Amino acid sequence: MNARTRCGRRGTGEGFTLLEMLVALTIFSIAGLALVRLQAVSARTSVDLRMRTMTQIVARNLMIERLTDPAAPVRGASEGTIENAGRQWHWAQQVEEADSGRMMVITLRIDGGQGQSPAVLTFGRMK
Repeated sequence: MNARTRCGRRGTGEGFTLLEMLVALTIFSIAGLALVRLQAVSARTSVDLRMRTMTQIVARNLMIERLTDPAAPVRGASEGTIENAGRQWHWAQQVEEADSGRMMVITLRIDGGQGQSPAVLTFGRMK
């Protein structure tokens, strides 16, 4: 009994059969498609993360403006736009009194854009 018979190979030819080649190509093509899809999802996630980070930066900048402004913000709702990073950002603000009128509670909402979740910050400021 020679080595070829012991390994289970029948026939005298060496190499792969056509069926083995088709199975191997199918496996490699499925793996390649999975890698391409993973790359696309990764790129999309990176863009979403960048946009979400910029939205949070804009919200924090507005919060610092509200905290350092010598005049207390006007009670009630207001909205507007601000330019940052070469883009217009829509913001909405709700101001309420707290602690018997000694404190202002400010809620800022910055829209990140279509399909993006907004950044919402709530903080307190002494009058």
